[in-house]
This record gives sequence, C-alpha cells and structure tokens, in this order.
Amino acid sequence: MSLRGKVALVTGSTSGIGLGIARALAAQGADIMLNGFGDTAKIEDLRASLGGEFGVRVAFDGADLTRPAEIRRLVTRAEADLGSIDILVNNAGIQHVAPVEDFPDEKWDAIIALNLSAVFHAMKSAVPLMRRRGWGRIVNIASAHGLVASGQKIAYVAAKHGVVGATKTVAIECANDGITVNAICPGWVLTPLVEAQIEARAASNRTTVQDEAKALLAEKQPMLEFTTPGKIGAFVAFLCSEAASTVTGAALSIDGGWVAH
Repeated sequence: MSLRGKVALVTGSTSGIGLGIARALAAQGADIMLNGFGDTAKIEDLRASLGGEFGVRVAFDGADLTRPAEIRRLVTRAEADLGSIDILVNNAGIQHVAPVEDFPDEKWDAIIALNLSAVFHAMKSAVPLMRRRGWGRIVNIASAHGLVASGQKIAYVAAKHGVVGATKTVAIECANDGITVNAICPGWVLTPLVEAQIEARAASNRTTVQDEAKALLAEKQPMLEFTTPGKIGAFVAFLCSEAASTVTGAALSIDGGWVAH
C-alpha cells in the first residue's frame, strides 16, 4: 500500500484527527503538507520529527481556510514546494452548540466557512492539478452528523451534510479521471479535545473519567469504544491505495454503530 512519491495535503493536521491522518500517510511514504494553527516552535518540532520518523518531506503552511484566496495559495504552495498534490484530505473543522434561536450569526458563518466552504475551495483548486497527472485521492472528513442530526448543532450538521453532498458531486465529475472522492463519517474520536471534555464532565459530576467516557459514548454509539485518530488515518490510507481505486462517491461510517440506529 505504498504511497511513496505521492504528496498529501492534510488540513487541520497539527493535532487530533488531522495529525493521525498525516502520520498514517507519512508511514506509507507520502510527503506531507501540514496545515493548522498553533505555537510556531511546536509546529516546527512536529514538522521536523514527522519527516525524521518516516523519512519523508514535510512542509507546513498556516493558511486561514476561511479565506478562499489563502486556500488557493496553500494548494499552489503544496505543489510548488513538494512537486505535486496527489492527495487532499479536508479535515479542518470547528463546532458550536446552541439552540437555533440562540445560535450566533457569526458562529454559523464561521462553521459554514471552515467546515463546508473550505472543502469546496480546496477541491476546486486541487482537482485540475490531479486531472493533469491522471491520478488523485480526495478524502473529506465529514461526521456521523453528515448522515444524521443531533439537536443544538445546526451549523455543524448542515455543513457536514453539505460535505457529503459535495463529495458525491465531485466523485461523479471525476469518475473517469483517475480521481476518487470519498467522505469518512466518524462517530466519537478520542482526541485531546474530547479527552478534556470527558475530564470536565467527570469533575462536574464527581465521577470517574472511565464512567464519563462510557456515558458519553452510550449517548450515541451502541459500541462503547472510541475511534482513535490513528484508525481514521489508516482508513484514509486505505482509500488512497490501489485496493480502493473503485471506491468513490461514498460516505463511509467509522462510528461504533451510531447511524445503525
């Protein structure tokens, strides 16, 4: 399943799911363009350690994905610095929780801009480059909320449903160009952000972290087990492999049975 000689741009890849994806692709030999926010020194350490561990080239660009011009520049830079853009993983996202009548306008705009519009702009920029090479893999990180809804998450649910629809559309357009386009729909993923959420619940409820983790999972998932960033990364790596060359236009669940209800 070697991806040696391929270049992967992974948005939101300085931590969490995105970093798990970047690591999995680097482990298969792909050169990596990282993107995200964070402490400059820590990101540089991450960039250098990732390259050293897997023997690949790793670059970083802190483009603001709410700005279409910066997305275009990011894609152009990935090709200029690393030689091509063969794999695009649209992972960056944010969340806000509130009832519709209280949902701040600015939060709606920000979530739609990053979680949905950025996916459009990145695909629009990358597809012509992939078509020229006759090969490409696009993986959009949607969510179980791209397939079903939960209350108080109107912007996130709307954006992720939109990502699934956009994925299907571009897959159809690229079906005979050597390019596959798929969406992954995770349930609960054990990221540092989720770990902090569980710890806060345990402190508030005066329970254990283990009890709160199971309670959180049980709200949505029949399987009381978290997906890890590494497992998401392995899923992405499979979709980029030759074994998955006819998998396209799919919204693929990795959610502990969430949407099986």
